[in-house]
Amino acid sequence: MTQRINYMQQSPELFKKFLEFSNQLKSGAIEETIRHLVAIRASQINGCAFCLDMHVKEAYIHGERPLRIHHLGVWRESTLFAPRERAALAWTEALTQLPAHGVSDDVYEKVRTQLSEKELSDLTFEVMSINAWNRVNVAFRTVPGSADKAWGLDKANLA
Repeated sequence: MTQRINYMQQSPELFKKFLEFSNQLKSGAIEETIRHLVAIRASQINGCAFCLDMHVKEAYIHGERPLRIHHLGVWRESTLFAPRERAALAWTEALTQLPAHGVSDDVYEKVRTQLSEKELSDLTFEVMSINAWNRVNVAFRTVPGSADKAWGLDKANLA
């Protein structure tokens, strides 16, 4: 795969501001483990190889178990995810594959049994962020692993 353009170089101020926004989410109400699961699952759905590669490596570095990452595509059938994680994954899928009729009351009610209003709001911003990153990296075919050394992802030892 060949990268089309380097959006980070072409729009440095927009990139910087969006990166600041994304980094601000780390101090939100959603714990790191769920943030990793959400980023990986949305990236799987959106077919973003760059983001999937990056977030799998980040998750490994932060101690995520490999089998849970392998089970993300089948999280509904897997026994490896807690109810709170399941709620976050359901919300991620609903917002990533936004149905024509919007998010159903059923999905919303199930998620609200596991997350507070603040947590649900912060989770929504998490999902918005990863979907935007997916779109820019898919559009410009950012090469998976191309930022590993700069972002310390080579420490995952997954190459």
